[in-house]
Amino acid sequence: MKKILLVLALAGCSFLAAAQQEPWQKDWARFSRYASQNEEVKDRPLVVLMGDSITDGWAKQDGDWLKDNRFVGRGISGQTTSEMLVRFRPDVIELNPEYVAILAGINDIACNNGYIKLENVMGNIKSMVELAETNGIRPILSTLLPAGEIGWRRQLGDPRPRIDSLNTMIRGYAETRGIPLIDYHTAMKDGENAMQETFRRDAVHPNIEGYKVMEKELLSVLDKLVAGEGAASRNGCCCCKRNK
Repeated sequence: MKKILLVLALAGCSFLAAAQQEPWQKDWARFSRYASQNEEVKDRPLVVLMGDSITDGWAKQDGDWLKDNRFVGRGISGQTTSEMLVRFRPDVIELNPEYVAILAGINDIACNNGYIKLENVMGNIKSMVELAETNGIRPILSTLLPAGEIGWRRQLGDPRPRIDSLNTMIRGYAETRGIPLIDYHTAMKDGENAMQETFRRDAVHPNIEGYKVMEKELLSVLDKLVAGEGAASRNGCCCCKRNK
């Protein structure tokens, strides 16, 4: 019994020590989250999925699907685009994928790190795109999933207008730059512009049925890209094959 109490006491002390960390002691961008997994990636991924808890949950709920398609999930719960941009090098560039699919912005709208203008959120997304392109990685953008509320920030009110505004920016940038776009929002919204109940675990996060919809949308865009690059390769350009 004494041993059990000692273990519990030590665990409690460790928890308190972690909880009482000074700001300068914290790994703000969470570089450590995927450090060991990144070292284990030996083969070039087809796609790195860069995102927040929605992407994080994807790997947890349907990890075999990701592996079967040569996808690597690099989502971290709660992260904003600023944090994703900071860790973009170790979690995307250094893995040297053929594509990176970026799904980001809902936590900026939730003010997880304080208020940020949507123009600055879009600036972070653009910077991730430019970093990918500079390093020979093809970017794929995504619209934010629909959400009727943000459960942990209800005091902010209805998020739908800001989600729509950011999605309009993402669509416009993708069209102007010729960047492939996965429109999760259109595929998953209901008549109230929230996420369909069938697809959601809560107002913001999908369940497995929702992830299956996302997988279908992602593969539809990716297959068109691969087919297009395959045609280009017949004219002397290189291409990738999803199932090679």
